[in-house]
Amino acid sequence: MSKVSIALRGWRFDEDDVFEDDGELRPLDEMPEDTRHRIIRLAHISGDACDACWLIHGEAEIDRANPGTIVYGEPMAEVLVCDEHEADFLYWFRDAGGSEYAGEAEFPDRFHEWFAEGNRAPEDYGGLDHVQEETGAYRFHEAAACGLDDVTADLDGTAAVGAEGDGLAEGDGLAERDADEGDDRDDPDSAGPDDVDLDALDL
Repeated sequence: MSKVSIALRGWRFDEDDVFEDDGELRPLDEMPEDTRHRIIRLAHISGDACDACWLIHGEAEIDRANPGTIVYGEPMAEVLVCDEHEADFLYWFRDAGGSEYAGEAEFPDRFHEWFAEGNRAPEDYGGLDHVQEETGAYRFHEAAACGLDDVTADLDGTAAVGAEGDGLAEGDGLAERDADEGDDRDDPDSAGPDDVDLDALDL
């Protein structure tokens, strides 16, 4: 079964779980629970600023931040980074103790603290070679092309969505995400599965 990413690299899905035979995005209530949570989250965070860029520039100069292109972690406890800062995240996770917070609500906060203290990956530290579409084993779908933007419209801007109370909040940047999700990030029930899916992390 082919793997796909939607809107952001990092989280990968079984194609049959998210797309119907005609290529349209499945209705949310037809997706597996974990997949549904991630798709809803992607609909909210796609287009947000890279967490690391936001820490560098602050909200006052958020227009200087790169948009996030890769998401790691679990819904509501994710780290969103751009291509430029992916190596910093991977170094923190692999070599600076970040993996011990995998699956925890504090996962993004610990990375933010490490990065804000001036820590960075070594200059020659390699990132990930993300599998390209040409291999046939993995495909990337832009949000608008696959209908993810319609998910956001269907949610109608609600902060808590889904028939089972997904509790996934909307945000247009890291500051708004932190403000909206402060309580949820302290709630282990809202952080997703107990452990980070290492397949989804591409590690």
